[in-house]
Amino acid sequence: MADRTNVITFQGNPLTLTGTPVKAGDKAPAFTVLSNGLEPVAVLGLPAKVKVLVAVPPLDTPVCDVETRRFNQEAAAFGADVAISVISMDLPFAQGRWCGAAGIDRVTTYSDHRDADFATKYGLLIKELRLTARAVLVVDAANIVRYLQIVPEVTQEPDYAAALAVVKSLV
Repeated sequence: MADRTNVITFQGNPLTLTGTPVKAGDKAPAFTVLSNGLEPVAVLGLPAKVKVLVAVPPLDTPVCDVETRRFNQEAAAFGADVAISVISMDLPFAQGRWCGAAGIDRVTTYSDHRDADFATKYGLLIKELRLTARAVLVVDAANIVRYLQIVPEVTQEPDYAAALAVVKSLV
């Protein structure tokens, strides 16, 4: 497992990402996370043709809230061909409560808290905080990463337009 510095900051302070980084064009590593019902889920095995993996630190922070709501809104345009998964280190119970309160019904939240399987296999584990870095990945039907943005400042939103353009090109 590799450590990387000079990739992200939190309020201007540098953080360390640990794990195996991926890039566009790579085969997406298989990973398992927990559903809000505590069931293991292999997200890349979902039947959707395109998978959008939205990695966030805690869901109940202002930027994560805005980001998840935005992807929930955008999901309506894609239907069953696209699965948008929001992955964080939050406990599944907390994710379920937050989604219910926020009216999130088109994206699915998954917890990586138990094993950090997703975060380490994608090089997105913030070593100092044991949280997931803010990132957006688009994975095609063959499980090839077609887009990746690791947001350089954790407190900023991703480039929605760029990610969604890639999704639209694959559907």
